[in-house]
Amino acid sequence: MTGSTRPLLAADRVRLYLTLVPYLLEHGQVSLSEAAEEFGVTPSEMRQMVEKLTVIGLPGDSGFWQQPQELFDINWDLLDEEDVIEITNDVALRRVPRFTAREAAALLAGLQMVAAVPAVSDSGLVSGLISKLSRGAADAPAQVVVAPSAVDEVRQVVSRAVQDGVAVSFTYQAPDAQPTTRTVDPVQVLITNAQWYLQGWCHMRRAMRTFHLDRVSDPRLTDIPITHAGDHVPEAFSVAEDEGEVRVRVPERMAPLLGDFLTGANADVADGIVTARLHLADPRGIKRLAAKFGGALEVLDPEIARSATRDWAAAGLALYRDPDHDDAG
Repeated sequence: MTGSTRPLLAADRVRLYLTLVPYLLEHGQVSLSEAAEEFGVTPSEMRQMVEKLTVIGLPGDSGFWQQPQELFDINWDLLDEEDVIEITNDVALRRVPRFTAREAAALLAGLQMVAAVPAVSDSGLVSGLISKLSRGAADAPAQVVVAPSAVDEVRQVVSRAVQDGVAVSFTYQAPDAQPTTRTVDPVQVLITNAQWYLQGWCHMRRAMRTFHLDRVSDPRLTDIPITHAGDHVPEAFSVAEDEGEVRVRVPERMAPLLGDFLTGANADVADGIVTARLHLADPRGIKRLAAKFGGALEVLDPEIARSATRDWAAAGLALYRDPDHDDAG
């Protein structure tokens, strides 16, 4: 597009201006020809755009600009004599949102979790974002530590299989079943409700499957090229052979807390009570969802889900007991 004489439409100009200013601020000084090439316009068009920046700024009272510092300004001598663009007044575009220390800490915790994906961690994106968060916090963000989970090695191997385009072999322990050895063409690694999953083509089942990585052990890269990467990937909560169904009962007013687990096809409503069939990779994981309901969610079946929820609730209750009154309650 360099050197094009095609006239710019109004919509094109708006898009260019929205990206031109951040580009110029990032580069400090940039030649007219370099900027024109970057944005696919002629040097003449780029000069006109830069000159027009000087009549753009922050609106004052009644919608009019009143002070010189409220308008963009450029180094006119540098532009006229050397064809170099430099913004000398940026009408406060360098101001950044100020996060509280708690907000920054929450974002940092999320970034540390994302960093568990090897491809993301290796790219340098996380370290760059952490640096920006530190600069954007009103106070120094608290040091946040997210304890590494037991599936770090599994994620490393599975992510490498996705990047290298080869199948991965591992031992899979489904709930209440004997361990099986699976060979899978990995498609993607995802995190849902703080749980890590692998989605890919299972050679044994000859179909796409979703595997809970907490139940994966002894992962090994193979030399088998992936041949099903373009196949349809199941939804995270769709019914699959390796998933378990959990039936729950909850007041209708609280049903929205079930989020993506709840659909019109898997729920019945009667007398203000919703009975839903939820699909989880591990039925015992229902205890984490039950925590949102403060005792209002009842797990109906299967028994493994009921037992896990009951044991979890009992363990929580035990934390509140007075050690000097073990016979209470």
